[in-house]
Amino acid sequence: MTSIMNGVILLNLGTPQAPTTPAVRRYLREFLSDSRVIDIHPVARFVLVNGIIAPFRAPKSAAAYREIWTAEGSPLMVHSEALTEKLAARMGQSARVVLAMRYGEPSISAALEQLDGCDRVVVLPLYPQYASSSTGTGLEAVFAAASARLVVPSLSVVPPFYDHPAFIRALATVSRPHIQPDDHVMFSYHGLPVHHMPCTPCDQTSACPAPVGPRASCYRAQCYATTEALVDAMSMPNDWTVSFQSRLGRRPWIQPYTDEALDLLPKQGVENLAVMCPAFVADCLETLEEIGIRAREQFLAAGGKRLTLIPCLNSHDVWVEAVAELIASA
Repeated sequence: MTSIMNGVILLNLGTPQAPTTPAVRRYLREFLSDSRVIDIHPVARFVLVNGIIAPFRAPKSAAAYREIWTAEGSPLMVHSEALTEKLAARMGQSARVVLAMRYGEPSISAALEQLDGCDRVVVLPLYPQYASSSTGTGLEAVFAAASARLVVPSLSVVPPFYDHPAFIRALATVSRPHIQPDDHVMFSYHGLPVHHMPCTPCDQTSACPAPVGPRASCYRAQCYATTEALVDAMSMPNDWTVSFQSRLGRRPWIQPYTDEALDLLPKQGVENLAVMCPAFVADCLETLEEIGIRAREQFLAAGGKRLTLIPCLNSHDVWVEAVAELIASA
């Protein structure tokens, strides 16, 4: 009997190739020109991205990237490559494992080329919660690249794993040692515009109910489900808060906002804060710079005494095992 060769694509967002203004500008133009990221009229989007955002934001973003860049390169790329290597070693001859980025390199097309000859390909978008601007655009690009090939591969997709026991177990294991008894725990998720929610109008004043029925693909509901699963798995005695970071522009974004919570918590008596970012599986600009540097400065300026950034899963061994379990389920 002929053995079946499996391929695995670990899919993440992407990163500039260097912490320089030209490299960041190229990255921003590709990223923000995506209609799933900025969903306005194409002409307006072109003018906004190429005439305003890329020219003026690139220098500031490049400076932020320089704050976190390592000798090995972009943290997101370094951790993603390490995860890919560890998973490949873990799976051995049972699968060929490659990394792909939605924007930049390594490209999705290049990843599919590396998997030529595989009978079937499993795609794991490395986003625990579903959003059109992350999972949605990544899968759209995978399907487009696959359909353009002479031999279209058989594709399987690992669904959002926001409350999968393996993911929750891994995140709890990695996070627990960094939380002190006197810490208030903040679960800070990447924000989204309110109009991206499938169940609008969105109730911004309370926790979302379980993501089932019309809310099954609701990003905000999945974030709250992740939080509840983590609190339960960790038997967390600490007080905790859910918030959403990285908002941009004038349109309403999902609440509560992380930056507002950083000012409010010290006024409520919170001195020590531990911040977990469960929307990210690898440390990147949004965790290391936005939370680890800017949020820490803001919290201390507001009267807090200590802010601890809890590391992401990165390439931790328990995460490698969890990824193997997620892939096996597909």
